[in-house]
Amino acid sequence: MALVKLNNRGVRSATTFGSITGLGSMVFIKKQTASSSSTISFVDGTSDVVLDDTYKEYLFTFNNLHPGTDDRGLMVGFRDGGSAYDATKTTTKFYTQHDEGDSATSLTYDSDYDLAQSTAFQQLDGDIGSDNDQSLSGYMHLFNPSDTTFVKHFIAVTNISRSNDVSTYTSTAGYCNVTAAIDGVQFKMRTGNIDAGDICLYGIN
Repeated sequence: MALVKLNNRGVRSATTFGSITGLGSMVFIKKQTASSSSTISFVDGTSDVVLDDTYKEYLFTFNNLHPGTDDRGLMVGFRDGGSAYDATKTTTKFYTQHDEGDSATSLTYDSDYDLAQSTAFQQLDGDIGSDNDQSLSGYMHLFNPSDTTFVKHFIAVTNISRSNDVSTYTSTAGYCNVTAAIDGVQFKMRTGNIDAGDICLYGIN
């Protein structure tokens, strides 16, 4: 099996990444680029988005998401068949950080932003800086969203350049405690817009 399938002979145009271990392949589905966007949504069957039983696992990648103003947090919500992104969630979250001056470090369980059977959006990271060179990058896995028996697990890993020039790595995980299929995922800042950057969606066989 070829490891990488290329379009136009460029890695940036790759649509399928094979696996030498036989564990499956990653298939590009959709890219959305922010431009002072209040939300970025991926809805099954809309604008070429696939988010159903075609794949057992989906991957969202965050590339240099830049807020319009300082100290904003990236949030995620899940849709379970209705029009609102309010699927009930239970989550956990921790972060570690280190500043540019090599003077401050920490490892913290972030109880302020974990959820217990809540319909609120989950914050994936916070205090993203709005300087021209500051942003958030990372990824989120969503497992078997079309299943109608089990809860729907997700795991997110992000890193940001904070407004106070600190690198913060955050791990967030949880599950949508619903038996209905998850057919939509929406991202937004805690307040304000996503000024720039992109989010890509992949399906994993």
